[in-house]
Amino acid sequence: MRIRALGVIDDAVVELAPGFNVVTGETGAGKTMVVTSLGLLLGGRADAALVRNGAERAVVEGRVALPAESPAAERALEAGAELDEGALLLSRTVSAEGRSRAHVGGRTVPVSLLQTLGEDLFAVHGQSDQQRLLQPARQRGALDRYAGASVAEPLAAYQSAYRRLRAVATTLDELTTRARERAQEADLLRFGLDEIAAAEPREQEDVELAAESERLGHADALSTAATLAHGALAGDPADPDVVDASLLVAQAKRALDAVRSHDERLGALADRVGEVSYLLADIAQELAGYAEDLDADPVRLAAVEERRAVLAHLVRKYGSAAGGLAGVLAWNEQSGARLVELDGDDERIEGLQAEHESLTQTVSELAEQLSAARHAAAETFAKAVTAELTELAMPHARVSFGLTRTAEFGPYGVDEVEVLLAPHPGAAPRPIAKGASGGELSRVMLAVEVVFAGADPVPTYLFDEVDAGVGGKAAVEIGRRLAKLARTSQVVVVTHLPQVAAFADRHLVVEKTVDGTVTRSGVKTLTDEERVRELSRMLAGLEDSELGRAHAEELLAAARNGTAGREG
Repeated sequence: MRIRALGVIDDAVVELAPGFNVVTGETGAGKTMVVTSLGLLLGGRADAALVRNGAERAVVEGRVALPAESPAAERALEAGAELDEGALLLSRTVSAEGRSRAHVGGRTVPVSLLQTLGEDLFAVHGQSDQQRLLQPARQRGALDRYAGASVAEPLAAYQSAYRRLRAVATTLDELTTRARERAQEADLLRFGLDEIAAAEPREQEDVELAAESERLGHADALSTAATLAHGALAGDPADPDVVDASLLVAQAKRALDAVRSHDERLGALADRVGEVSYLLADIAQELAGYAEDLDADPVRLAAVEERRAVLAHLVRKYGSAAGGLAGVLAWNEQSGARLVELDGDDERIEGLQAEHESLTQTVSELAEQLSAARHAAAETFAKAVTAELTELAMPHARVSFGLTRTAEFGPYGVDEVEVLLAPHPGAAPRPIAKGASGGELSRVMLAVEVVFAGADPVPTYLFDEVDAGVGGKAAVEIGRRLAKLARTSQVVVVTHLPQVAAFADRHLVVEKTVDGTVTRSGVKTLTDEERVRELSRMLAGLEDSELGRAHAEELLAAARNGTAGREG
């Protein structure tokens, strides 16, 4: 892994090799460069305060070597990223205003993808992670993770049945607690549907009645107008001296026909006048029929107005002025469907109650299976962690799991899981939140990770001062267990303890330089001689102390002998 950080408080390039990498430095420089930069690459919160004063942005780049068939590579490829000669390039940019951008394999991606990839690539542990380990939910999650498929499969089946049980229970509660409201709603709908059914409205009936009302209300005027128009077009038999339009058009037609042979254009106009003559005759005939059919019927007009009043009443109650009668008919259709639904609630409640009983039985059985799987895994897990604690200078400590049942089903079953620690013989097992010191808690967490490494490994582990609160023999044993973990995964450790640093395969030191305006950090890999000097500084505070150098050389030799034979 190669991490390049520019403008993140300091500038540096960190190259981490396979195996056990230890990072040391004065004034917490190593922690700032490695932990903060790696946190950004893993999708951590972007903070403008990370950008060095005067810089426009901070850029962190990482190059992670991983097989193409690894889960992280597959997720990245699905997002459109590309591998560069078997390596995945990660990048995170934070502007001075706090805006953040992420890139994976040359493709701009959401920051959430970095978080997802981080779950497959890294396991990060620090003081805050130790505090999270104290939470019962985290302890249950750790047990489930260790158990693997033996818990994951029944848990998946349980959660599926549990979600359906919750949905059925919610629906039942709604149907039963709102029974009165639903009955009132059904009564109102039924009344409205009956009222509409009694009126039997037809589509467009309101439009048709409005037109008929207008016609009947003005029958006399319409008849007079039609009669006058007919006389003007076709003449009045009672007064033959009146000149009508038909007579005038006929005279025009005869005049044009007499000379049409002399000019085609005039002949065409004569034909058009003939068409007008036919049209006038048709209109006159229709006007005569209209006048004869028109009947000023006051009884029919009253009936029409009464019907319009009925429809207007329905529109006011069940429709709208804009929608008219069409809105009433739409309400009628929708309310009929809703009433069928409400009337079927009794049958639905019976069906849901039967399903609820069946699901309760199923969830109970699956919860028992899940509990049995957790108890079996807890015993194995506790033995493995206890064995690791023996190697971490806690030979008499015993770890166990307390599994108690809750009164109700929960999203993860009915088990409350708590890690218990008996630090010495005769001591009663107590929750680690109450019975473990800071140093003991650090070793418990490390023991858990070593056990996990065999069950659910990740490519890289980062431990940020996981050895805080311990020293002496316990620190030596922590270094030894970290070296064991490095046999199967890449391990990166930020530490201030020389006993831990001595076990590393590769020792990096971060050194700060200040030119008066800009602080820069250089990261370099130490040679054997430089490593002795750094361990001497960590041991005695003096790099050139002969006693300190002798102690450092002895510590390195012991570490190498203690881990002899492991793969590099």
